[in-house]
Amino acid sequence: MIKDIIKDETLLSQPCKAATAEDEQVAQDLVDTLQSRDDAACLAANQIGVAKAVVAYLDEDDKPHVMYNPVLKKALRPTKTVEACLSRDDETKVTRFEWITVTYEELADGALVPRKKTFEGWTAELVQHMIDHCKGKLV
Repeated sequence: MIKDIIKDETLLSQPCKAATAEDEQVAQDLVDTLQSRDDAACLAANQIGVAKAVVAYLDEDDKPHVMYNPVLKKALRPTKTVEACLSRDDETKVTRFEWITVTYEELADGALVPRKKTFEGWTAELVQHMIDHCKGKLV
Protein backbone atom coordinates (compact mmCIF):
# COMPACT_ATOMS: atom_id res chain seq x y z
CA MET A 1 0.00 0.00 0.00
CA ILE A 2 1.29 3.46 -0.88
CA LYS A 3 1.86 5.55 2.24
CA ASP A 4 2.36 9.26 2.91
CA ILE A 5 5.88 10.48 3.67
CA ILE A 6 6.35 11.51 7.32
CA LYS A 7 8.00 14.88 7.94
CA ASP A 8 7.61 15.06 11.73
CA GLU A 9 11.20 15.39 13.01
CA THR A 10 10.22 14.23 16.50
CA LEU A 11 9.11 10.88 15.11
CA LEU A 12 11.96 10.62 12.61
CA SER A 13 14.62 11.33 15.25
CA GLN A 14 13.69 8.26 17.33
CA PRO A 15 15.83 5.15 16.75
CA CYS A 16 13.94 2.31 15.08
CA LYS A 17 13.29 -1.04 16.71
CA ALA A 18 14.70 -4.22 15.23
CA ALA A 19 12.59 -5.62 12.42
CA THR A 20 11.31 -9.20 12.30
CA ALA A 21 9.88 -11.46 9.61
CA GLU A 22 6.44 -10.26 10.73
CA ASP A 23 7.32 -6.85 9.24
CA GLU A 24 6.87 -8.18 5.71
CA GLN A 25 3.90 -5.86 5.11
CA VAL A 26 6.02 -2.87 6.17
CA ALA A 27 8.60 -3.91 3.56
CA GLN A 28 5.90 -4.21 0.90
CA ASP A 29 4.49 -0.78 1.81
CA LEU A 30 8.01 0.66 1.49
CA VAL A 31 8.47 -0.82 -1.97
CA ASP A 32 4.99 0.29 -3.09
CA THR A 33 5.58 3.83 -1.84
CA LEU A 34 9.09 4.01 -3.29
CA GLN A 35 7.98 2.81 -6.71
CA SER A 36 5.06 5.27 -6.74
CA ARG A 37 7.38 8.27 -6.61
CA ASP A 38 9.51 9.74 -9.37
CA ASP A 39 11.57 11.73 -6.82
CA ALA A 40 12.70 8.82 -4.62
CA ALA A 41 15.59 6.36 -4.71
CA CYS A 42 15.31 5.00 -1.16
CA LEU A 43 13.02 4.96 1.86
CA ALA A 44 13.22 3.87 5.48
CA ALA A 45 10.19 2.54 7.37
CA ASN A 46 10.08 5.50 9.75
CA GLN A 47 9.53 7.74 6.72
CA ILE A 48 6.16 6.00 6.25
CA GLY A 49 5.33 6.04 9.97
CA VAL A 50 6.69 2.69 11.17
CA ALA A 51 9.60 2.80 13.64
CA LYS A 52 11.19 -0.46 12.47
CA ALA A 53 14.62 -0.96 10.89
CA VAL A 54 13.43 -1.81 7.40
CA VAL A 55 14.69 0.03 4.32
CA ALA A 56 14.21 -0.15 0.57
CA TYR A 57 16.22 1.24 -2.33
CA LEU A 58 16.20 1.09 -6.11
CA ASP A 59 19.26 -0.25 -7.91
CA GLU A 60 20.66 1.09 -11.19
CA ASP A 61 17.92 -0.79 -13.10
CA ASP A 62 15.16 0.61 -10.83
CA LYS A 63 14.71 -2.81 -9.21
CA PRO A 64 13.70 -2.54 -5.53
CA HIS A 65 15.72 -4.17 -2.77
CA VAL A 66 14.73 -4.49 0.89
CA MET A 67 17.05 -4.77 3.87
CA TYR A 68 16.00 -5.58 7.42
CA ASN A 69 18.19 -4.33 10.28
CA PRO A 70 21.05 -2.90 8.17
CA VAL A 71 24.33 -2.13 9.96
CA LEU A 72 27.31 -0.31 8.51
CA LYS A 73 30.35 -2.51 9.19
CA LYS A 74 33.13 -0.96 7.13
CA ALA A 75 33.47 2.39 5.38
CA LEU A 76 36.24 3.76 3.18
CA ARG A 77 36.96 6.92 1.19
CA PRO A 78 35.00 9.68 2.94
CA THR A 79 33.64 12.42 0.76
CA LYS A 80 31.55 15.52 1.32
CA THR A 81 28.26 15.73 -0.54
CA VAL A 82 24.86 17.40 -0.46
CA GLU A 83 21.79 15.23 0.09
CA ALA A 84 18.09 15.71 -0.26
CA CYS A 85 15.56 13.79 1.79
CA LEU A 86 11.85 13.24 1.17
CA SER A 87 11.20 13.96 4.85
CA ARG A 88 12.94 17.34 4.80
CA ASP A 89 12.49 20.45 2.70
CA ASP A 90 16.12 21.55 2.54
CA GLU A 91 19.24 19.81 1.28
CA THR A 92 22.01 19.11 3.80
CA LYS A 93 25.80 18.87 3.56
CA VAL A 94 27.03 15.51 4.85
CA THR A 95 30.08 13.28 4.83
CA ARG A 96 29.47 9.89 3.23
CA PHE A 97 31.77 7.04 2.33
CA GLU A 98 32.27 5.98 -1.29
CA TRP A 99 32.74 2.31 -0.34
CA ILE A 100 30.89 0.46 2.44
CA THR A 101 30.19 -3.03 3.71
CA VAL A 102 26.81 -3.62 5.33
CA THR A 103 25.32 -6.55 7.20
CA TYR A 104 21.56 -6.92 7.04
CA GLU A 105 18.82 -9.47 6.89
CA GLU A 106 16.66 -10.46 3.96
CA LEU A 107 13.29 -12.19 4.06
CA ALA A 108 13.44 -15.63 2.44
CA ASP A 109 10.73 -18.28 2.80
CA GLY A 110 9.18 -16.44 5.75
CA ALA A 111 12.40 -16.11 7.77
CA LEU A 112 15.10 -13.46 8.03
CA VAL A 113 18.41 -14.64 6.60
CA PRO A 114 21.71 -12.85 7.37
CA ARG A 115 23.46 -11.19 4.44
CA LYS A 116 26.57 -9.09 3.86
CA LYS A 117 27.13 -6.83 0.88
CA THR A 118 29.55 -4.21 -0.37
CA PHE A 119 28.22 -1.04 -1.99
CA GLU A 120 29.98 1.71 -3.91
CA GLY A 121 29.17 5.17 -5.20
CA TRP A 122 25.56 6.34 -5.38
CA THR A 123 24.12 3.13 -3.90
CA ALA A 124 26.53 3.35 -0.96
CA GLU A 125 25.28 6.88 -0.32
CA LEU A 126 21.64 5.73 -0.40
CA VAL A 127 22.30 2.88 2.03
CA GLN A 128 24.14 5.18 4.47
CA HIS A 129 21.24 7.65 4.32
CA MET A 130 18.75 4.88 5.19
CA ILE A 131 20.91 3.49 7.99
CA ASP A 132 20.97 7.01 9.46
CA HIS A 133 17.15 7.03 9.34
CA CYS A 134 17.06 3.75 11.24
CA LYS A 135 19.27 5.32 13.92
CA GLY A 136 16.95 8.33 14.16
CA LYS A 137 19.54 10.58 12.56
CA LEU A 138 18.31 13.17 10.09
CA VAL A 139 20.63 14.65 7.49
